[in-house]
Amino acid sequence: MMMKEIVVISGKGGTGKTSISASFAWLAKNDVVVADCDVDAADMHLLLKPDFAFQEDFYSGELAVIDESACTNCGLCKEVCRFDAIPVIDGQHTIDAIACEGCGYCPRVCPVDAITMQELNVGKWYISTTKTDSMMVHARLGIGQDNSGKLVAKVKNEAKRLAVEHNIPFALVDGSPGTGCPVMSSVTGAHFVVLVTEPSVSGLHDLKRVYEVVKKFHIPAGCIINKYDLNLEKTSEIKTFLTEEHILHLADLPYDESFTAAMINGKTIVEYTSNELTDRLKQAWEIIKQTVTKK
Repeated sequence: MMMKEIVVISGKGGTGKTSISASFAWLAKNDVVVADCDVDAADMHLLLKPDFAFQEDFYSGELAVIDESACTNCGLCKEVCRFDAIPVIDGQHTIDAIACEGCGYCPRVCPVDAITMQELNVGKWYISTTKTDSMMVHARLGIGQDNSGKLVAKVKNEAKRLAVEHNIPFALVDGSPGTGCPVMSSVTGAHFVVLVTEPSVSGLHDLKRVYEVVKKFHIPAGCIINKYDLNLEKTSEIKTFLTEEHILHLADLPYDESFTAAMINGKTIVEYTSNELTDRLKQAWEIIKQTVTKK
C-alpha cells in the first residue's frame, strides 16, 4: 500500500492542533510515523514521550566570522553591512550573530581576507520511539534562528522516508500554526490536510487564511471544530464556510475540561478518558483513514 501523508494544521495557535495530532498518533499506534513540524515551539514530545534515541545537528544558512588577529579595523565591512550586524566593541569590529543575515557581502570587501562565512548550526533533529512504539521525527530550533522552513522540510522528509522504508501506511504531521513558510513546508506534498479551528472571530478568520494556502497546493482538506459548543453562532458560520469550499466536516468536539486535565498528566485525551469527545476523535480518525486510502 502506498504511504499517505496526513498533515494537521491550524491558522492560529491554541486551537488544540497538537493535542488532536497526538490523539491520532495514539489511536494509530504502529500505523504511523509521527512528524512534529512545529519546530519553533515543539511540544508533542510532552504527550508522546519520545526517547530521543538518535539526534543530529542541523545546519542551515551562514554566519560571518571575523579573525581578530588578521583584522585591521579598516571599517569597510561595517560600512557595507545593511543589517547593522558589525558593531565596534573596545575598538574591535565584531559580528552580532543575531543580526547577521549571512549575505556574504562583508568578506567580499575585506582587503585582508579576515572575514569568512561559516555554516550555521540552527538546531537539532531527532528520531525517536514513542510510548506507543511508533517512530517519531522531531526537532528543536535554536533560539533566535529563522530557518524553520528548512528544518520542517528535513523533519517531514525523514518521517516519509521511514514510513516508506518500514512499509508504514501513514506519515502523520503536526504542522506549524499560522500561514507562513513553515506551514507551506508542512503541507507540501501532503495527501490530506486536517484543519483545526475554534468558534471565534479570529478562529474563522485564520481558518480562511490558512485554507487559502492549502487551496494553492490543491490538497483535499477536512476540518475539526474544537470547542464547538462555546459559540454556536460562530460554529454555524464555520460550517457554512466548509460547505462553500467543499471542505470535509470531520468532527465537532465539545468543550471538555478533561482535555486540559489530560495534558497536565502528560497524556492524550483518548488514553486519559473515554467520553463523547474521545468518541468523536476516534470517528474523525476513521474518516480520515478511509478518505486518504481511497485516493
